[in-house]
Amino acid sequence: MQKKILLCATVDYHFKAFHLPYMKWFKEQGWEVHVAASGTMKLPYTDVKYDIPIQRSPFRLANLGALRELRAIVDREQFAIVHSHTPLGGVIGRLAARRARKNGTKTFYTAHGFHFCKGAPAANWLCYYPVEKLLANLTDCLVTINEEDYERARMHRLSAGTIAHVHGVGVDTEKYRPADEYERCEIRKELGYSESDLLLFYAAEFNKNKNQQFLIHSLALLKDELPGARLLLAGEGALEKECRALAGKLGVSDRVDFLGFRKDIVRILPACDIAVGSSFREGLPVNIMEAMSCGLPVLATENRGHCELIKQGVNGWTVPPDNHQAFAEKLTLLTRDEKLRRTLGEHSRARMMERYSLNLVLNENKQLYRKYMNEMEEAVWAIQ
Repeated sequence: MQKKILLCATVDYHFKAFHLPYMKWFKEQGWEVHVAASGTMKLPYTDVKYDIPIQRSPFRLANLGALRELRAIVDREQFAIVHSHTPLGGVIGRLAARRARKNGTKTFYTAHGFHFCKGAPAANWLCYYPVEKLLANLTDCLVTINEEDYERARMHRLSAGTIAHVHGVGVDTEKYRPADEYERCEIRKELGYSESDLLLFYAAEFNKNKNQQFLIHSLALLKDELPGARLLLAGEGALEKECRALAGKLGVSDRVDFLGFRKDIVRILPACDIAVGSSFREGLPVNIMEAMSCGLPVLATENRGHCELIKQGVNGWTVPPDNHQAFAEKLTLLTRDEKLRRTLGEHSRARMMERYSLNLVLNENKQLYRKYMNEMEEAVWAIQ
């Protein structure tokens, strides 16, 4: 077995967004890093990149072709570790490594949030849970990123080997940091906002799960009471047009700024006042963690990821995902109390530094990898 790892996901951007530090670490250990995902993006710390046509929908026949292609690669390359991410990447990656496991390949799967979570539709349980249960026997190490998923995985025995809990993918707390007052004012000027504006920030794809409509409805309740509040929505997606229409219908078009896809979020965040979130389902949302690292208080809807990051009255609040009034009330409280915003924001930053910083999470993952690395090296010595 050679010192080679294969990382698999649905799309290659996933690795650029979340896993480059881990890929860099493997290279530093003298390992070859291979990546399999849909897309032609050039990735650093990558020896070989495979453009595999994995589709997000589990019902696309193209996934059968992707499985055959990936299985041939795994059988040929004899990877020591195959680590899969994302739901479809996780299915195809583990199935592709089925034969290779008999020859010593170890399979990892990181669940970035089970679809069969508390409060999820029955259809999610009927579709995703049986698949994960079947794949448990093909999983040597299941990595979960929140407590709810960890406990569920243990209860249902969703791995043939180790079930671990790490604290997300980690946030670079040096990169995402609070700005001083001068820097904050300058950024706001560049963005076209004044000091009197109260900036609410949310970065997410416009889709059904992210539920930006909730934020627009909540802001509309306060359009007369909080004239300085502005909602900044970064991202693109199928429902953006619908959200623009809703803002117009509710009379808050001048209070909602659709920023589109942005590469400068690290600069925008420290100039904002409050991070908001409206999704129905999250594993452990990086957008909220980045905002917390920048020292922002958070007001978001209740789901397992938000509730794990946000402690009521400590660094923000969570409210039911159908309660616009509760959201509006907490927003009013934060708007009128600058000292409270500052205190909650300081707790947000401290929470990231203590538990979710990139270095801490990288070390958690290193410990998992080293266990299997050591086993592989011992097996090699035994053969020699």
